[in-house]
Amino acid sequence: MNKIFTIENLVELENYLSKQNAEEIREKLFAEFLKYSDYKNATEWNKAVRLCECLAIVGWGKYEPVQAVRGTFFNGNPETDFYNKFGQQRFTGAIWSKRKNGYTMENGRTVYYQSPDVPDKQTDKDYPAKECIEDVKLADQRNWIPRSPIYMSRTISNCYENSKTVIESIGNELRDNLEQNMRPDIYGRAINIINFKLSFSYYDHDHCKCNTIIADEKLNLKHKDFYPTLLTMYSKKEIEKNGYYLRNRYEYGSFRDGIFRVGINFEKELSEMTDVEQKQKISFHIEEALSVVIEKLKKKKLAYNFELMQSDFLKLMSEWKTK
Repeated sequence: MNKIFTIENLVELENYLSKQNAEEIREKLFAEFLKYSDYKNATEWNKAVRLCECLAIVGWGKYEPVQAVRGTFFNGNPETDFYNKFGQQRFTGAIWSKRKNGYTMENGRTVYYQSPDVPDKQTDKDYPAKECIEDVKLADQRNWIPRSPIYMSRTISNCYENSKTVIESIGNELRDNLEQNMRPDIYGRAINIINFKLSFSYYDHDHCKCNTIIADEKLNLKHKDFYPTLLTMYSKKEIEKNGYYLRNRYEYGSFRDGIFRVGINFEKELSEMTDVEQKQKISFHIEEALSVVIEKLKKKKLAYNFELMQSDFLKLMSEWKTK
């Protein structure tokens, strides 16, 4: 156990672990992971991350695989969690506070999530955390558990009433189908997630409006161009009254740490369609964006079977949009 914490390079770590008896080392790694899954400070979180990296290499066997993720809370502070392949949280999840001398977990913002591997310990949303300040950088897992490379999320939860059923089925039925039936083990390990962030027009009960106008693709507008261009289409009074926002249909991010983020914006007219028509329109734009992302990633000459991944995805999308 001491050795794995001294090996920083993932390739060297994989070489070292490959020389061990897989079954024996897996049991030792998991037993050690259970100790640090209930981390109390930054050092213990970092040890849990390294153990997750080791288990991603040797395989989790009979245990549920989880990924150790260091993210960012809305206020900019770090948050740390363990996620299974369905995006469900497990073990201890924490939001951290920055102090003069380092970071500490926040009491009142630490939660324990039940794991099937520790069934007797229940979820506790008021899990206690004591201040333990350490000037240590919080680690983020560098390799990934096999999971669907296609993930879909919403930027804002609001939408028009007539779109709720379809949008909820994306987050439940479609996402579950992708996680269960995509085959990440055989595509390769170069891609972690292609995350499609979907933004829908809405008018909520607080009378807050966001009605997206899709910009002409030929204009190739930057963010600073949206409002001036919108003023050429509508008066300021019309814009404020109707909550108009001009946006590009697709917003492509960059590929970093195995993640590619894509934003897709939808106008109010989507909600005026039938459920089947909405599914077809959403599917069309996701599939179009995926083709663009794949072409971008192919230029990086990654060791990844994009054709097989895309074929599996299109089949599952076809099943979803025709239901």
